[in-house]
Amino acid sequence: MTMTTTAAVLRTLAAPAPYAQSQPISIEEVTLEGPRPQEVLVKVIGAGLCHSDLSVINGSLGRAIPIVLGHEGAGEVLEVGDGVTDVKVGDNVVFQFSPSCGRCRRCLSGNPQLCDRAAEARFKGELIGGGTRFRDASGEPLRHMTGVSCFAQHVVVDRGSVVVVTPDLSLTEAALFGCAVMTGTGAVMNTAKVRPGEKVAVFGLGGVGLCGIMGAKMCGAEIIVGVDLADAKLRKAEQLGATHTFNARDNALVEKIVELTGGGVDVAFELAGAIPAMTAAYAVTARGGKVVAAGLAPRGSQFSFEQTDLVYGEKSVCGSFMGSCVPVRDIPRFITMYQSGQLPVDQLIDGVVTFDELNEGFDRLDTGGALRQVLAPHGVAKLEAASTGINLEEPAMARSPDR
Repeated sequence: MTMTTTAAVLRTLAAPAPYAQSQPISIEEVTLEGPRPQEVLVKVIGAGLCHSDLSVINGSLGRAIPIVLGHEGAGEVLEVGDGVTDVKVGDNVVFQFSPSCGRCRRCLSGNPQLCDRAAEARFKGELIGGGTRFRDASGEPLRHMTGVSCFAQHVVVDRGSVVVVTPDLSLTEAALFGCAVMTGTGAVMNTAKVRPGEKVAVFGLGGVGLCGIMGAKMCGAEIIVGVDLADAKLRKAEQLGATHTFNARDNALVEKIVELTGGGVDVAFELAGAIPAMTAAYAVTARGGKVVAAGLAPRGSQFSFEQTDLVYGEKSVCGSFMGSCVPVRDIPRFITMYQSGQLPVDQLIDGVVTFDELNEGFDRLDTGGALRQVLAPHGVAKLEAASTGINLEEPAMARSPDR
């Protein structure tokens, strides 16, 4: 069975900014195939505007088009396919962007976020079960972004792409747990395993970076340094747990952080997706320390360091994909941390946008005028607005607490 729904389709790569003028994202009525075995149909309630989406729009991630955007979101299950027994109609779910097959080498080694089958499907713009479920008005297939494509009113995804969450959580807020929280907080808690008393630095203070700041605070880090180009984001980092902040334009940045921390940090996190940030993160890492990179720089970007410094300093450099999370384990525990007040994710939401405002929303993200805007595919509901504390009568730009 198929249905008609509305989706945000990227049809132009690397369109010039501002996107409000060039309109790379087209809002279209599309056809959605019903769920096949081991798939579910979800009504999307909230979907976060993330830099990974922006990197697809500006061409730096090299995805093929046309593609239905969106990978961070939450919604309600409307239908389940054959073989799905642990998710039921009416469940609230958070999307996660790397389902796992449970049988490949990566899954069997305890790293389901690195599933080989999921990576292959993601590269093709397909679901892990093969093929696409969206078609445009002319009948042409539309690719899926990371198997999710939640910039749509309805989506069909693999069973492994959803995590059932508590029904007492606003789905507007729940949306952020599928990417920003997993990537940022997970990098700190899972990849780096930051310990009480350690000194850390976070480079890049967007939604992911600020989740890293909150994660470091929860882990009991003694010194938490936040670095960004925007002073407004530095102030937000201080509100969320950073003990010290520096503007990345400071010519003495590295020297100041090394002096502050008595020789460098134990762990430096690169969460900006920028090679200069990666270079600075490596430079401020103490001997015996670790650099963790979770930001996505444009494809082809190269990072280099002096090999003898790596050896003499016994430093480690590693990547962190999806915060090294096991989503079915980590998303519920991160939500528990949020509900107990330890992980105030709601403070990252600075706007709710509709489909008509989506291109403009990515302009704000591109220029640093927003942290996490949330798309409401069915329109802005007053009930959801009340739960976020956002005044939806104001223009979206005026809702940013940082600007």
